[in-house]
Amino acid sequence: MNALGIDIGGSALKGAPVDTKTGRLLAERHRIATPANLTPTQMARALRQIVEHFDWSGPIGVGFPGVVQGPLIRTSANLHPRFIGCDAGKLFSRVAGCPVALTNDAAAAALAEMRFGAGRGFAGKTLLLTLGTGVGSALAYQGVVMPAELGHLPWKGGRSAEKHVAASVREKKDLSWAKWGGRLTKYLAVLETMFWPELIIIGGGISAKHAKFFPHLRTRAKLVPAQFFNEAGIVGAALHGAAQR
Repeated sequence: MNALGIDIGGSALKGAPVDTKTGRLLAERHRIATPANLTPTQMARALRQIVEHFDWSGPIGVGFPGVVQGPLIRTSANLHPRFIGCDAGKLFSRVAGCPVALTNDAAAAALAEMRFGAGRGFAGKTLLLTLGTGVGSALAYQGVVMPAELGHLPWKGGRSAEKHVAASVREKKDLSWAKWGGRLTKYLAVLETMFWPELIIIGGGISAKHAKFFPHLRTRAKLVPAQFFNEAGIVGAALHGAAQR
């Protein structure tokens, strides 16, 4: 079954139809920038633009950067606060005119990577991080993906770790790759102490530049970039949407 995958991020939402049997995008992804924090209704309208762009009428999966429980959003650290407590599944389905299944964005990326990408065939414990506006995270074991919120681990005076190690922080503070890599290494060391992953997958848009910062990272586990790079969230969201039919 084909499904439309949409990945909502802190600065844009991106989508494309996906062949869920292979993980292949069936068309070039469509991106809508969101420089301002959109309300849930405004985000639903932007999502509708992606649906209309592909003239889509089938199942839709949406990855959201926050805690998702069924159709409900519980946290919204980097998007509009009105998303907290919002029945986004119902809202997005109504505005899109198609059934929408909601999931955490990092869990969607992990689903894609474990099924078709860097974690394919690996049954051990995997930690996936998506580095962007914030830090998304998910764990996988025996191929089963579990959402996590490790970007909000208390760090440096109680602030969320993502305020210190996200890719957006590197850009905002103009950190060198080595300086940022040092921050990431300390963060990863804590996560390795907590979870003892055997494989760490780094995703998000910055993963396409992994050659610039991987040499500055030190981990116990095997460290690899996401094979889908910044498209993992789209693919995983589509897989989730198709699975809910």
